[in-house]
Amino acid sequence: MGSAKKFDIIVYGATGFTGQLVAEYLASHYRNDKELQWAMAGRSLDKLASVRDAIGAPADTPLIAADSSDVGALKAMVDQTRSVLTTVGPYQWYGSDLLAACAASGTDYLDLCGEPVWMRQMIDRHEAEAKASGARIIFSCGFDSVPFELGAFFVQEEARRVFGAPASRVKGRVRDMRGTFSGGTAASGRATFEAVSKDLSLVAILNDPFALTPGFKGAKQPKGNKPVYEEEMQSWTAPFTMALINTRNIHRSNMLMGFPYGKDFIYDEMVLTGPGEQGEANARKVMALNSGKTGPNARRPGEGPSKEERENGLYDLLYVAVAPDGREVRAAVKGDRDPGYGSTSKIISECVICLLRDAPDVPAGFWTPGAAMRQKLIKRLADHAGLTFAVER
Repeated sequence: MGSAKKFDIIVYGATGFTGQLVAEYLASHYRNDKELQWAMAGRSLDKLASVRDAIGAPADTPLIAADSSDVGALKAMVDQTRSVLTTVGPYQWYGSDLLAACAASGTDYLDLCGEPVWMRQMIDRHEAEAKASGARIIFSCGFDSVPFELGAFFVQEEARRVFGAPASRVKGRVRDMRGTFSGGTAASGRATFEAVSKDLSLVAILNDPFALTPGFKGAKQPKGNKPVYEEEMQSWTAPFTMALINTRNIHRSNMLMGFPYGKDFIYDEMVLTGPGEQGEANARKVMALNSGKTGPNARRPGEGPSKEERENGLYDLLYVAVAPDGREVRAAVKGDRDPGYGSTSKIISECVICLLRDAPDVPAGFWTPGAAMRQKLIKRLADHAGLTFAVER
């Protein structure tokens, strides 16, 4: 398949804020890589040319015009490439035709989706076709949900070493996070709630921790919807706004790998806010902020923080695997940029290169990044994308 295609990667949405960061990353980090053939795509050739020049990409970087609503243009685009990396969300508005074109033509598809209802609809609609054509469809290749999915995987590998088996209980806890969610994340949240308000049958999918594991329902999961004091953490915890997508992806990952964590696996995510009255007050503040995440002051798609803000951002995620006898192993995943833009653009770029180069034998179908690429992706992100994975104590 690869040799007949003109490109290895097409970055679709390269004129948007995140797409531009992806294109800039590829242009700078893979400038001297003669083997990698990539192109920039979007609605307007003029805009693409100005972005190409602004990010210092080579003047001969190919540009492709394709509107997300033009099925013919999308088909012509995906037929030329081994993989499409798309940053054009909300995906439920702009992604369905592109994904369908990739599933039909055997082209790999990677996105930054955090929209579980749409993801489930796409799995149900296109799984058989993708498996038949050879397409690997991989959702959620950014901050949601790669560091979380790989954090659970990494701590389970340690549990296997220490306990002799993976743990049936893992806790994901956000210790520190500086930086913002993307305008696209905010818009995706609004789009999902609009869709649900029009079709109440979608509420069941949205609320189901096993929404992305068709045919499988596991153990009852913690709700994680209010502040709680956790004795073993010596800290108050608050609901984490991205748990809604991350938990679904981690249960899907477990299923895709053949349930190495067990069929009774329990996983949740919360934000650690500290001990005492201050910790409780912080937890309530996080609750209030969560409810306003998609309010009128949220960034619009295509908007984002300055270079300085991106570089001053970071995140620190703690994973605790708990054995049946109460023993624990802990691991941390840290990122060196703001989550929503700086880190996300590096993560998805390395996901697509990992799939093409390190994991070409991943079978066709719908995947999570972690289940598809596992240790290979951990290594690539640690080597190139500023993430660290470390066992604690």
